[in-house]
Amino acid sequence: MDKFESIRAFTQVVSSGGFAAAAREMGLSRSQVNKLVIALENELGMQLLHRSTRVVTPTETGLAFHERCVEILASLEEAERSITQLHEEPRGRLRINAPMTFGTLHLAPALADFLVQYPDLRVQLTLSDRFIDPIEEGFDVTLRIAKPQEAASLIVHSLTSAQRVLCAAPSYLEAHGIPSCPEELCHHSCLHYGQLAVENQWTLIGTEGEQTIAVTGVLCSNNGEVLKDAAVRGLGITLLPTFIVESELQQGLLNIVLPDYHPPELTISVIYPVNRHLSTKVRLLVDFLQERFGDQPRWHRG
Repeated sequence: MDKFESIRAFTQVVSSGGFAAAAREMGLSRSQVNKLVIALENELGMQLLHRSTRVVTPTETGLAFHERCVEILASLEEAERSITQLHEEPRGRLRINAPMTFGTLHLAPALADFLVQYPDLRVQLTLSDRFIDPIEEGFDVTLRIAKPQEAASLIVHSLTSAQRVLCAAPSYLEAHGIPSCPEELCHHSCLHYGQLAVENQWTLIGTEGEQTIAVTGVLCSNNGEVLKDAAVRGLGITLLPTFIVESELQQGLLNIVLPDYHPPELTISVIYPVNRHLSTKVRLLVDFLQERFGDQPRWHRG
């Protein structure tokens, strides 16, 4: 049995969620992948996967074994790279996960420039607002916009802050009035993240300190561009990062509301597993993103 190939097959099945997807990723047939995993289970004397006609999931033992295998394969990949690419340009696949709106507006153009510099790289960019586990889902680099955080198995590198503003279209403010204090937001249509069935709150900081206001409106969404477009159409007041509304603010399509009050800042961070910290391609990408978005990005200056 080729134990290395069997371990690769097993980790790919878990990461891909099934034998067919793993086979496509490895360039093998489904039966070949299945035989490799069965051989590994026989070698270990334990079942690693629960198999059904629709779903393949790791057993408790398989889940623990998968985590260790991912670390081993990453270390082996790095060892090979350190020998073969000492004097070469970075090459190979780089899997990146990022939030949807930031990814389309800012990360995608940046990655195009990055790939011009390093044409031997192959980037797989997955955009999703879902809170993912980078290790479990096999991403080399994840961009996250949230409050600063730490994790033992992850390296968190802060790029810049994500400032947010309250804003609305001039037509809405002319029709419904301009709020003069946070308490008046309860009388306005507030376009917010979240769900209609859940009470939503906005936290604002002013001279009186921090205030939390319950808000409601005609529309809520888990996507910032949807909320921005609704605000431009005059449907209400929204609370969004400046990297989403910078252009509309500059064009006068949206006006800042309650400029003396601001929500807590979020942080745009690059996150990658500890076992990727020596990877040349990860280091180059982090350095590139720091130069591109660090300090004062254009949506701050604007």
